[in-house]
Amino acid sequence: MRIAMLSPIAWRTPPRHYGPWEYVVSNLTEGLVRRGFDVTLFATGDSVTSARLVSVVERGYEEDKNIIPKVYESLHISEVFERGDEFDLIHNHFDFLPLTYSKMTRTPLLTTIHGFSSPKILPVYKKYNKKVYYVAISEADKSPDLDYIATIYHGIKVEEFQFYREHGEYLLFFGRIHNDKGTKEAIEIAKKAKMKLVIAGIIQDQKYFEEFCAPHIDGDNIVYIGSVGPERKAEVLGKALALIHPINFDEPFGLSVVEAMACGTPVIAMKRGSMPELIKDGVTGFLLENKEDFVKKIGEVKSLDRHACRSWVEERFTVERMVDEYIEVYKKIFENHRREDRRPWGYYEILVDSPNYKVKKISVYPGQRLSYQRHRRRNEHWFIVEGKAVVTKDGIDHVLRKGEYIDIPRGAWHRIKNEGAENLTFIEIQTGDYFGEDDIERVEDDYGRV
Repeated sequence: MRIAMLSPIAWRTPPRHYGPWEYVVSNLTEGLVRRGFDVTLFATGDSVTSARLVSVVERGYEEDKNIIPKVYESLHISEVFERGDEFDLIHNHFDFLPLTYSKMTRTPLLTTIHGFSSPKILPVYKKYNKKVYYVAISEADKSPDLDYIATIYHGIKVEEFQFYREHGEYLLFFGRIHNDKGTKEAIEIAKKAKMKLVIAGIIQDQKYFEEFCAPHIDGDNIVYIGSVGPERKAEVLGKALALIHPINFDEPFGLSVVEAMACGTPVIAMKRGSMPELIKDGVTGFLLENKEDFVKKIGEVKSLDRHACRSWVEERFTVERMVDEYIEVYKKIFENHRREDRRPWGYYEILVDSPNYKVKKISVYPGQRLSYQRHRRRNEHWFIVEGKAVVTKDGIDHVLRKGEYIDIPRGAWHRIKNEGAENLTFIEIQTGDYFGEDDIERVEDDYGRV
């Protein structure tokens, strides 16, 4: 199965420090490649992947302010859909905009909805409901107006998060600095508890930071350490007494919540959004109805078993489990969209089908070739439009490039191979008195069809 994985281009995939959507895309992509899937990742040019990488921009627009986001988002998305017929499935992690391109291709589109930034974007999802497929990242984030093929929790590489057996000495706020995440409330809670607070994350709202956070940061009791990358994340999370998560919105997921528990650190969170699905109340942390209870629960954190936090993540939030569940979704979609124009070597499109002649546009994947075959009732004329072909006719090889052609008379043994790095595309014109697929006699085939 050939999958086009559409990642955002705000940050690199995987991100250097912040970039939760890109992080999930990377984990899924690498997991699929390990399972033998043919994945093409559409992401920034500096992305790191074992999949085939396609990019229209070298760096993420959040890392290079010279990049105009909408310009390169449009180029990025169109690159996928203009090549859509090359794939068996397009998996979109780019929010709602790619849905508006979905009719450019016959290839099915799966969208993982990483949350609704506003109810005002819902009309786009509703327009394409039942025309494409949606995955929710939590039950809490489902819209009653949409149909979902599955709910799949994000998975993390648990082995990358060191387990810390001992309870730490500081409280931790880990996430973007914004009112939604409750940074201001975290500072208030820490002061009431008379405990040190470490704040880690990007400043998403500068005005909010300067008004509600900066005046309290003293480098001693309230410490801001910026955005933390993979090399320090486990240490910062694992050495905390607790992650406090006083969110002011219904969070669709919470990677930092899962990552903290993977390190053995309990989480104290508002009981909103996906938190009841991520945290086992009284075991891996505490779920609270109001912020006044945080101080009390901080005093109870040492009664929790840090091993239980780790085990909870190993049972429910691994990359392997996430990949397994996405593969099952892919299989369902593939069964619903089984296409006659798909072959293991590539795909074709019938341009003209008349009683006296037939015209196909045929694309062959890099390194692939058709079977060595002949026809009894038709002639063929092949015209190369993209790529480099090696055509074998009656045992003799002919190298053809764009704009060149060859005739295949009835009865001639023939095959075509793509020796280039990109798809080979050619136009096949068939003439004769019968054009059915049963007029193919094969003597050699890479896919066991002889």
